[in-house]
Amino acid sequence: MTITLSIIYLIASITFIFGLKMLGHPETAKKGNLIAGSGMGLAIVGTIFLNNSNVPTFVYGLILAAIAIGSIIGWLIAVKVEMTKMPELVSLFNGFGGASATIIGLVEFSKNIGDVMQTTTTMAAIIIGSITFSGSIIAWAKLNGTMNGLIRLPKYNLINNLVILGLIVFGAYMVWTGSDSQILLYALLLGALIYGVLFVIPIGGADMPVVISLLNSLTGIAAAITGILYTNMVMLVGGILVGSAGLILTVAMCKAMNRSLTSVIFGAFGGGDAVASGTKSELGDIKSSTASDVAILMNYSQRVIFVPGYGLAVAQAQHAIHELEQLLESKGVEVKYAIHPVAGRMPGHMNVLLAESNVDYDKLAEMDDVNPEFKNTDVVFVVGANDVVNPAAHNDPSSPIYGMPILEVADAKQIIVNKRTMNPGYAGIENELFYNQKTAMLFGDAKKTIQALISEIKNM
Repeated sequence: MTITLSIIYLIASITFIFGLKMLGHPETAKKGNLIAGSGMGLAIVGTIFLNNSNVPTFVYGLILAAIAIGSIIGWLIAVKVEMTKMPELVSLFNGFGGASATIIGLVEFSKNIGDVMQTTTTMAAIIIGSITFSGSIIAWAKLNGTMNGLIRLPKYNLINNLVILGLIVFGAYMVWTGSDSQILLYALLLGALIYGVLFVIPIGGADMPVVISLLNSLTGIAAAITGILYTNMVMLVGGILVGSAGLILTVAMCKAMNRSLTSVIFGAFGGGDAVASGTKSELGDIKSSTASDVAILMNYSQRVIFVPGYGLAVAQAQHAIHELEQLLESKGVEVKYAIHPVAGRMPGHMNVLLAESNVDYDKLAEMDDVNPEFKNTDVVFVVGANDVVNPAAHNDPSSPIYGMPILEVADAKQIIVNKRTMNPGYAGIENELFYNQKTAMLFGDAKKTIQALISEIKNM
């Protein structure tokens, strides 16, 4: 490696660190992404043109063509993808990262026979990369609705544990014996792909934010392993950063749901037909309201808190709710947004969605900060959120979300819930909040409903 290339790798690594730090705040996230991306671009260019290898000219052409094709595809996806599809996109990107590590491992396998350390690294890249790829594809299928509900094999925990143990033993055998068998290699690959499927299939929809974070961490680990394989500092540093950040985020998501990582993996919930706190008849009756009545209520309030959820993203109503917020503030109403850590279908989903509509970051209040404020709030407007406001988390020990920290919207003076239907949320359980005496249901598409509220308030 040349001195110039070493300096480029150092600069790239620094941009990764600074970029990751800036991603922690919505106001600097865009700039941080550009900085980290620029560093990666610099590293790629340096690796291609400043290496010490004698590379045929036509290979450079193939590399540049691959970069061009990948860049065009990535740009088109980034431009066209809807915010509701972002969790699915993240899952796919995680899968691509895992697939890359797997392919590298397969390519390098025959080159490292006899070298215990390198062969072990190659095996790790194949196993972790394959698990990440197949697991991410299943997560993508669950998120876009292609795969609905839970699929649990009998004794699935035992099966999963036996499969992963078998993979470790099988890989160790190949390293120990110095086997160069392609049949054994592809058997290991197949086993890892199967484990990735078995790993994610039993995990319910409510746990998807955690799964996405975990798979993201595995993608980083796979990248770090390939960095070790090639003795490449940029791949190693980038992989370690992604892996550690993903793991930290995974633990944070679990904490936000009052669940351990092992309970998410081995005690999956969501997607079932469970009904919290008994039947609908036992829960009581619901009250419905109209846009006109809700508009009057908001117009004469002093404090209003919006609680966004996945339904807001589905309806693409982020710009409409920002307009409603500005309209209410022009009439002297204090407005905030209450953000639950796992609202939506990936970590930070609501933050990103509202940032897209230029909502002031200072108006976004995290769960722990906003919960004490609900009791002094005149109106809480829940838009598309469900499980993160469900009192069953406190009241029903039999509920799968029991013990999960929630937004305490039931403490507010008046609660308005905007939903298209009375269907349960992503966890598949009934919401006690809808039957609260202080709650009024405002049925309809979020965007159309909010636009109706805007129209009504403007006429007051």
